Amino acid sequence: MPGTLGKWDQMRIGYARCSSEPEDLAGERMALAAAGVAADRIYLDVGVSGTNRPRPALGEAMAACRVGDTLVVTSLDRLARSITDTRDTVTELTDRHVILAVGESVHDPGDALGAQLGTVLGHGGRLPDRPHPRSDR
Repeated sequence: MPGTLGKWDQMRIGYARCSSEPEDLAGERMALAAAGVAADRIYLDVGVSGTNRPRPALGEAMAACRVGDTLVVTSLDRLARSITDTRDTVTELTDRHVILAVGESVHDPGDALGAQLGTVLGHGGRLPDRPHPRSDR
């Protein structure tokens, strides 16, 4: 992987969102903590729908990621709600050599399988290219 950061310099950055104020993010925070994300490295968007691409905390989380860091989300629908949005986000992370961890799946752009994630999503991944009909947790 490009860059000169040692393994000790790599960080895990967490992102979570919910579309309504009273929604409890405790479960997502606990899952992110269990995945090795420090509490001060968890970025939260509250009251923001997944269909709205401008999500300030996601932008902050992505900006905080450096080469070799890992962006951690509990599930893919927390990161994006369409194939297009997912592909664009994964492409940006890959171009910046940032690893994406979705739940317990890790997609490292530095290995051949991880580098193919954007390609797979671009050819009909699991998310529809429209808002997901399911309400947020």
